[in-house]
Amino acid sequence: MTFAVTVLTLYPEMFPGPLGVSLAGRALGEGAWSIEAVQIRDFAKDKHHTVDDTPAGGGAGMVLKVDVLAAAVDHAVAEHPDCPVLAMTPRGAPLTQARVRELAAGPGVTILCGRFEGFDERIFEGRPVEEVSLGDIVLSGGEPAAIALLDACIRLLPGVMGAPSSGAEESFEEGLLEYPHYTRPQEWEGRTIPEVLRSGDHARIAAWRKAMSESDTRSRRPDLWERHGGARVKPASGARRKD
Repeated sequence: MTFAVTVLTLYPEMFPGPLGVSLAGRALGEGAWSIEAVQIRDFAKDKHHTVDDTPAGGGAGMVLKVDVLAAAVDHAVAEHPDCPVLAMTPRGAPLTQARVRELAAGPGVTILCGRFEGFDERIFEGRPVEEVSLGDIVLSGGEPAAIALLDACIRLLPGVMGAPSSGAEESFEEGLLEYPHYTRPQEWEGRTIPEVLRSGDHARIAAWRKAMSESDTRSRRPDLWERHGGARVKPASGARRKD
């Protein structure tokens, strides 16, 4: 089954972009996924194909018009009714690897890319559009975020990464950051590959990797560690156990 991607954008020429090369590009050529970049401006009804207007209540910038957005979303839903519609916006819920896996397991995805000051809020009230954020940053538009989201999904499609287990030990798959990696040369500027990784003892190596994953998560991403470790120390009632 082909993973069907529809991107609603003012800049369809940005796609497939980086997704046309490397693993994603090869998978695209092999038919593992497809992409249609749809010009939002085509759904504007006036002679100037107007897609934005000034903010109600005043303020800087322009806002994408809800009637135009709704027409574009309706078109995509009619073409792919089983695909969820996501809007890339810093006001959305943070994207997680768990959500990426859910999307990759489905029939495809429609992504609505914003520009200017963003979307008329009524699009989220009038259509089933899920707001998604790539992080606490602001981009010039939703297209770069859409490319990142799609790359995360496409690499999980069957056969794209080769070995089925290729992505199983990566950052966030188990709620932790991934352990450090090394390769030859064995010594570089006085720094050597840890002895345990040269030992050939697979049990020791697995234990070291698990310990490093936990240690790095605890020091670099205490928020992740809290969620990962906290889930294991909560009693059945859900109340946090005192140390």
